[in-house]
Amino acid sequence: MSGLINAVVIVAVAVVVIARQFRARRISSDKRWWIVPAVLGFMALRDPGVIGPHHRVEASLLLGTELVTALALGAGWAWTTRIWTEPDGAVWSKSTKASGAIWIAGICLRLGLFGIGALLGVHQNSSALMLGLAATLLVRSGVVTWRAQSLQPTAMGQGPAYGDGVGRVLRKERL
Repeated sequence: MSGLINAVVIVAVAVVVIARQFRARRISSDKRWWIVPAVLGFMALRDPGVIGPHHRVEASLLLGTELVTALALGAGWAWTTRIWTEPDGAVWSKSTKASGAIWIAGICLRLGLFGIGALLGVHQNSSALMLGLAATLLVRSGVVTWRAQSLQPTAMGQGPAYGDGVGRVLRKERL
């Protein structure tokens, strides 16, 4: 896939994901939260230019740093997302200002990594950025789903609220 198409996919996915996360959304109990990150990861890994033919060690180090950064940003984004239950038992989430700051920090870190790669003369492919986005989304979705599951009522009626005692309805988390 060409770099232009990868760039369009990356921007489109990022815009949709960011726009959706800053509105209150009901968290569904389906098990498909990993599909979008998996598709992005597949698209990125099928490109043979993820690690360029020249400067393999430097390119591998940059890719590894990108992935570690992406995992940390996904975790930070997930833990700064507000999660709450409604009286009917529905679990909702909404990203916070801190989540927005994490996105900005992530963009700055990725630009810094791109700059380091350019200084080293390493050819950088958009597939590495797509793989990082997939890792970020995978970690964020997984952690938010895990947090939401701890809030959903059990089969016996009321379940524990995240960070609260059993049987009480959780108000919105304050960050």
